[in-house]
Amino acid sequence: MDRIEYPVLTEKTIRLLEKNQYSFDVNVKSNKTEIKKWIELFFNVKVIGINSHRLPKKEKKMGTITGYTTQYKRMIITLKSSYSIPLFSSK
Repeated sequence: MDRIEYPVLTEKTIRLLEKNQYSFDVNVKSNKTEIKKWIELFFNVKVIGINSHRLPKKEKKMGTITGYTTQYKRMIITLKSSYSIPLFSSK
């Protein structure tokens, strides 16, 4: 689970929960098959599909020095309809 950074909770991802889709920010070096394996083993669910995209860099300034925020890859994971991840449970 060292490649999965954290779950994402935004307005859009909350709407995706109704479609049984969950969003996670993961390490840039991770690939879809690796994340699918980890999600299925850790949460004991069945993954139907995974979509991914890289988030744009954001510039940060501290005085005269300019840098960038840490870059992650966002994975949107679709689960089989009978499964859910308890971390996002509304109960």
